[in-house]
Amino acid sequence: MNRRIWELDALRGLCILGMVVVHFVYDLRDMFGLADFAYPGIFLFIMNWGSVLFLLISGVCVTLGSHPVRRGLIVFGCGMVCTLVTGGMYLTGLQGRGIVIWFGILHCLGLCMLLWPLAKRLPNWGLAVAAVALLALGYWFRTLTVQVPFLFPLGLTAPGFTSSDYFPLLPNLGWFLLGALTGRTLYRRKQSLFPRVPSGAAGIRFLSWCGRQSLLIYLLHQPVLFGLFSLYLWLQ
Repeated sequence: MNRRIWELDALRGLCILGMVVVHFVYDLRDMFGLADFAYPGIFLFIMNWGSVLFLLISGVCVTLGSHPVRRGLIVFGCGMVCTLVTGGMYLTGLQGRGIVIWFGILHCLGLCMLLWPLAKRLPNWGLAVAAVALLALGYWFRTLTVQVPFLFPLGLTAPGFTSSDYFPLLPNLGWFLLGALTGRTLYRRKQSLFPRVPSGAAGIRFLSWCGRQSLLIYLLHQPVLFGLFSLYLWLQ
């Protein structure tokens, strides 16, 4: 986007901060076993629906920006880096097999961006139909188990499949396309829908900055958390 739309950046920043909180709680309780408590309701809400909001926003942004293939390759490549790092942690015995990210949010977003040049040829009604169909198909896939081990990127998993971060193309491409439809309609003028909001306020500026740095925050937050928790255990 040549001209930033503050509410999209701020919402994306809110999503990425929510994800950091979710991973902090997960690391504290499950990965390092430093606490034993039931997940609070807000944690479950963010975990289940924060990613949906992030996908919707990403879909909106793909209609406002340029070079989706280049951006998609970068994001997907970062996802593969996460796969290699978590796979290395498993192979070296630092964590169990469940730590490996086989197809996480970055893989999914990158592939959605790569597919956008094909999807954008659809008219708005076609985009809506495709989005609903992909959502329905993807949620149906969640009820199935297949014996073919390499269909997990589509949402079809074999028995025993685990991934510490799993966002298959279906149904998530459907959410992405709904976001793109929103971008085509509500943001067709490529302007903020809330121009009178003081976007220069400190809180909004912070969230917007986090939104603009969301990829970097995603890549760095888990190594930082892992290092801090490891240091805490070492000091005990």
